[in-house]
Amino acid sequence: MRLIEKVFNPTGKKHVGTLIFFHGSGDSGNGLVEWNRFLLGRNLEFPHIKVIVPTAPVQPYTPAGGENSNVWFNRKRIEMDAPEIRTSLASIYDTVNEMLLREMAQGIPANRIIVGGFSMGGALSLHTAYHLNRDLLGVFAISSFLNTGSIVYDSLECVTAEEKIPELLMFHGEKDELVPIEWGQTTFNELTKLGVRGKFVPHRSAYHEIKKDQLEQVIEWVNKLIPEPREDTPPEPERSVPATKKKGKL
Repeated sequence: MRLIEKVFNPTGKKHVGTLIFFHGSGDSGNGLVEWNRFLLGRNLEFPHIKVIVPTAPVQPYTPAGGENSNVWFNRKRIEMDAPEIRTSLASIYDTVNEMLLREMAQGIPANRIIVGGFSMGGALSLHTAYHLNRDLLGVFAISSFLNTGSIVYDSLECVTAEEKIPELLMFHGEKDELVPIEWGQTTFNELTKLGVRGKFVPHRSAYHEIKKDQLEQVIEWVNKLIPEPREDTPPEPERSVPATKKKGKL
């Protein structure tokens, strides 16, 4: 399924990486683009990185009384201990995988793709980077969590010692009442126990929202992982994948 996407092509001459930014439940790609623009005073753009901001499909959402909403997947309820609806996750896995394959077909290897998101979009990013395709370069999540017993944890238990997995950057507001910071911190702790390297950044004044300084830190982190190339610098070769590497499935 091809999603509606807002795309910001690199403003410079070279396209050497891609960032996919997933919005939260009930929002849209346009909504997230406008939010980012309000915070930054400009579009979220890079000289050398394409930015893709897709809109989630419309589907019934149980926490909203079964009403249709733009959501990446369905949930039984917004609680950490609620079991995942894995059939719903499988559908969006297929869609996200199509996006990744499309970027790779255009010459951007998986190890130069970063995924991230806000709230449910951050959860989808964690599923994408640690279950669907661990060849990705990095993942960020703002005000997000994984359910207890998530399939992501099951997938990471299969990681081999020589496997390099995506770097993680998580943010969470200490005043978040919809997704308590304890859920985000627990998620981060469980991921690090399974070999994920990264950073968890609490925000003293943030509710369930994106703050300007969080977005600025994301931009700095993305530029660190995918630096702007000099004119005489050849692109980095794609990272080799061990033959024993496993990809996540349902």
